[in-house]
Amino acid sequence: MKIRNWIKKTKAGRFFWRVVIGVVGGTITVLGAIALVGPGPGILIVIAGLGILATEFAWASRVMVHTRTYAQKAADKVGIPKWVQFALIAGAAVLSILVILYLYSAGKI
Repeated sequence: MKIRNWIKKTKAGRFFWRVVIGVVGGTITVLGAIALVGPGPGILIVIAGLGILATEFAWASRVMVHTRTYAQKAADKVGIPKWVQFALIAGAAVLSILVILYLYSAGKI
């Protein structure tokens, strides 16, 4: 967070940060949309991209809520048991924590 605060000290820095977040989050969201029709966990990638965008843009936060609702309805329609949903969420959380710990220990964040 120190880098983020340092970059956002000036008006130009805030603009630069929003552009970077927009490009990264937008790219991941588009890749997720492509994965929806191709092989891969499309909805999870879309939610990850929207999560990145939601850190800077309020509209992305609202869209993310609708996307989660859509994903939940799709999971209910397919009949994925709740314990499997929770296991997938827990696995993704553990994986995220491991990545964050690795990046922290490598000095990247």
